[in-house]
Amino acid sequence: MSRWVSQSLLSRLWYWLKRALLAVLGLWLAGIILFAFLPVPFSAVMVERQISAWLSGDFSYVAHSDWVSMDDISPNMVLAVMAAEDQKFPDHWGFDVAAIEKALSHNERRPTRIRGASTLSQQMVKNLFLWDGRSWIRKGLEAGLTAGIEVVWTKRRILTVYLNIVEFGDGIFGVEAAAQRFFNKPAKRLTVSEAALLAAVLPNPHRFKVKAPSGYVIQRKQWIIRQMRQLGGEGFLKENELE
Repeated sequence: MSRWVSQSLLSRLWYWLKRALLAVLGLWLAGIILFAFLPVPFSAVMVERQISAWLSGDFSYVAHSDWVSMDDISPNMVLAVMAAEDQKFPDHWGFDVAAIEKALSHNERRPTRIRGASTLSQQMVKNLFLWDGRSWIRKGLEAGLTAGIEVVWTKRRILTVYLNIVEFGDGIFGVEAAAQRFFNKPAKRLTVSEAALLAAVLPNPHRFKVKAPSGYVIQRKQWIIRQMRQLGGEGFLKENELE
């Protein structure tokens, strides 16, 4: 009798687990389709940050972003994030194989200093649909969702969503919120220096601060500006390269 009960319980648990997995997959598929043209109201990382703040008793924390179209984002900001995070963005299909191979080689030699190789597409997918942290499960889901995004979305759309949900500081998501908070201006008016500074904190916006940049952040900002110049400035952002 107890064995039959155990089997019945396991069967029911498996049934509901499958339904939950299908529901999540359905939500992801709907998100890929709908967010190809609709503004993104919030991201998974924003929800994660908000819940974490509430659980820690911080009810003053509000994770928010101010959605803007690509036309309302300075080309300097677009170029800065590509220069800093993914210089092959216009050319790859979501994955930078050469960067992945270099990261794997580096991580084998220096396992205490892990280096990532995520493209802007992968970072956007992680922020929008998944969660923080390092695990093979998350990376596998990230790879599958990135492939889907690259098939359905244009490069321009990927950048638009990325810049609207990426985290620039505690509770500050998206380039419009960051521009207003740190420079008292809209994202459309960001200068080269301001855009490079925002991009410089992206590896860790909780450790690196826009308002109080460390020596490392200042050096990284200058490096990003040099990379922006080498990429060709606004000429690099020809419309056909982001479609």
